[in-house]
Amino acid sequence: MAAGRRGGMKRMAILMGVGLAAQAAGAVEVKTEKLTYTADGRTMIGYLAYPANLAGPLPGVLVVHEWQGLNAYAKHRAEQIAGLGYVALAADIYGAGRVAKNTTEAQQLSTALKHDRPELRRRVEAGLRALQEVKRVDPQRVAAIGYCFGGTTVLELARSGARLSAVVCFHGGLATPLPAEPGLIHTAILACQGANDPFVPPPEVAAFEDEMRRSGADWQLILYGNTVHSFTNPASGNDPAKGLAYNPLSDRRSWAAMTAFLRERFATAGQAANQ
Repeated sequence: MAAGRRGGMKRMAILMGVGLAAQAAGAVEVKTEKLTYTADGRTMIGYLAYPANLAGPLPGVLVVHEWQGLNAYAKHRAEQIAGLGYVALAADIYGAGRVAKNTTEAQQLSTALKHDRPELRRRVEAGLRALQEVKRVDPQRVAAIGYCFGGTTVLELARSGARLSAVVCFHGGLATPLPAEPGLIHTAILACQGANDPFVPPPEVAAFEDEMRRSGADWQLILYGNTVHSFTNPASGNDPAKGLAYNPLSDRRSWAAMTAFLRERFATAGQAANQ
């Protein structure tokens, strides 16, 4: 390996090590700001979170919100991602920073896009481009994560052929009218699902597994026992009989699985770039 490449890999390793050490010491100061971008002429108002005390370029993570829209929960997750030493953009999928007033409106907004997967893909692709264009982001080390509706959305991004380091779906709908063709998925996928989720029943999970096998993708599926839908969000309450409930153990375990997955995938992407 050439000396220049060894030096580049060494600098990358040091940078990643600094990020992890800062996180462990609780020393990552996170800054946030609005980030306005467009999708097919529609104004989108994202939420950018990044480490103030780490030099770039850093890996970037696109965070896609639940069906309510870009609310406080999605912004908090972006801040947590920034605390890991990454740049996070909480995408605005509905436009103009719109947040549903109630569950009826949330269902209307999310269902309209689920019924128009090409449009859903265009909107999340616009968020991805906006993140890659942030100066402190390394565009070769970018991932996307999503919760519920957002999980469905980032899976569509993977199915579209987007070239990412990783995609992580938390308790998202796994079904799609546009399944991935063999060889089209160019990212590694991690799906974290509740084993007792009534909104994503076993036949849907099995169909997703079959799709992933046929696609030839690098994929993982983790099912958390005694866990229903929306298990990462404390606002879901604590009554599993309703079909959705917060599960702190599954929340912690899935977050740990995601952080390890991102660390692995970003390291792999960095090594490839320096070869």
